[in-house]
Amino acid sequence: MANQLSAQDQLKEIKRGTQEILPEKDLLQKLEKSVRTKKPLTVKAGFDPTAPDIHLGHTVLMQKMAQFQQLGHTVVFLIGDFTGLVGDPSGKSKTRPQLTRDEVLKNTETYKKQVYKILDPEKTVIKFNSEWLEKFSSYDFVRLASHANVARMLEREDFNRRYREGQSISLHEFMYPLLQAYDSVALKADVELGGTDQKFNLLMGRELMQDYQLEPQVCITMPLLEGLDGVQKMSKSLNNYVGVNESPNEIFGKLLSLPDSMMRKYYDLLSSLGTQEIDTLFKELQAGKHHPKTVKVSFAKEIVTRFHNSKAAEEAEHHFEKVFAKKEVPDDLPEFLFTATEGKVWVPKLLVDIKFVGSTSEGKRMVAQGAVRINETVIKDETVQVDPKSILILQCGKRKFAKITLS
Repeated sequence: MANQLSAQDQLKEIKRGTQEILPEKDLLQKLEKSVRTKKPLTVKAGFDPTAPDIHLGHTVLMQKMAQFQQLGHTVVFLIGDFTGLVGDPSGKSKTRPQLTRDEVLKNTETYKKQVYKILDPEKTVIKFNSEWLEKFSSYDFVRLASHANVARMLEREDFNRRYREGQSISLHEFMYPLLQAYDSVALKADVELGGTDQKFNLLMGRELMQDYQLEPQVCITMPLLEGLDGVQKMSKSLNNYVGVNESPNEIFGKLLSLPDSMMRKYYDLLSSLGTQEIDTLFKELQAGKHHPKTVKVSFAKEIVTRFHNSKAAEEAEHHFEKVFAKKEVPDDLPEFLFTATEGKVWVPKLLVDIKFVGSTSEGKRMVAQGAVRINETVIKDETVQVDPKSILILQCGKRKFAKITLS
């Protein structure tokens, strides 16, 4: 192992931002053995490719995986291409729709591209759980099912709630925790990471490993990250997310809008700074040695650098200052051609065509909310009268600008 930190020092770093370590004494023992034998731990985290895009909420686990890499351990990024066909019921109030294999494989490819923005590709082992689960015979599935009972499954909060409320629970959903647990058996995992909503599944893996006469894994749960509103869990559907694949200006601007109260949590869960550095930074912030905006800017630049590069981070800071602090239109506007019909432009379609929104219904909402400006004037109607062959400066929301040449 390249890292020379003691087991106690490693444990201190690992504990930062975690919700629970179950049990902590076992993790310390594993770390002590790792230091003594110079053999890295196998750290597993599973991701079902149920959607193609990753946001900062998803990267909380990946950042903890990167920390384990920096400490010299082996990280297994497990893609649940088999379990993704089943659908994780964790935290769901009803049965999740099952994906097709084509959907899972397509999402898997985008996952692989995005994960290396956080993890070291040379130190990351990517595995697919179809490698062992597709080899299961019907007998193997029955045998695996014998390791749990219905009463145990109904201890899960989400299953218990659905059972009490008379909501459907499909039998294949009962199999999901066991399949995830078997992944730990197949990988002989020392540690498994997951969100707080994964606690039941992670502990099931610990128990199943003991049934298979393996040293049980330690379970580490990570808190769910609140979104930009500082209240609800980060989610694309709530529009409070920061996407890994978003532009540098979008990432930077969104992070500058974070409530001051959320900054410590974002640093703890997502920054690559050490625990001591973060403690020092926030002690100095409380002492008035830093302005909250300075701390946000440093964090935003770190995240933009991670997903893009340092030059993009510097340019995003400049763009933010120009557009928001000085209230100026940016210099480097993307340019688009758009055909006006009889001197009129239907704004929702224009927003879709230049990819500022995903649908005309979303475009309508933006207009209704007063979030669209043309030549610095708020647009109140979906259809606007324009001069033929004129040039418009369009603004959508706080961060999206474009130059529109009409034809």
